[in-house]
Amino acid sequence: MAAPKLRELTGIFLKIGNTTFGGGIPTIAALQRELVDRRGWLSPEDYGLAFALARITPGTNVIAFCAAVGSRIKGVPGAFAGALSETVPSAALAVLFTVSYESWRVDPLVMGAVAGIIAAVAGMMWTSVWSLVKPFMGGAAHALRCLVFTGGAFLAIWRLGLTPLPIIALAAAAGFLWREPAK
Repeated sequence: MAAPKLRELTGIFLKIGNTTFGGGIPTIAALQRELVDRRGWLSPEDYGLAFALARITPGTNVIAFCAAVGSRIKGVPGAFAGALSETVPSAALAVLFTVSYESWRVDPLVMGAVAGIIAAVAGMMWTSVWSLVKPFMGGAAHALRCLVFTGGAFLAIWRLGLTPLPIIALAAAAGFLWREPAK
């Protein structure tokens, strides 16, 4: 498929980055559906690579992800478009919500809505995990490898309290040793 115009790519980052809630993971999942599944501007492999690289960069991962994806699609202008159009409007909203929170936090209706939002975001995060893992689930050997790595990372954080960097290093070493057979 032909590469989009910068204006078109910026519009997608603006729309998704500023209408998805719950942090970077739901935003990244929505961008996958739009950029990979619907429009075909990015391959699943490039998407996975951008996601993995964004997760190991310090700072806000969604900004790194949008910059990587934008760069892959439209070069340096795409990187700037992705990072800025996804973050600037939502950052302004975050400041507005933070300032307003003091007056809202005593309202039981608002806090009930917040509790519902938190539960929904957890579901969106699991959907994001599935969309990342699904392309690597073909065949029993692939599925086992994928489940071991995904489950192992989950357990390493949850039960052992490891930070992402050692988990990523261990996964890279394990992935190197437990390679898929050559085709």
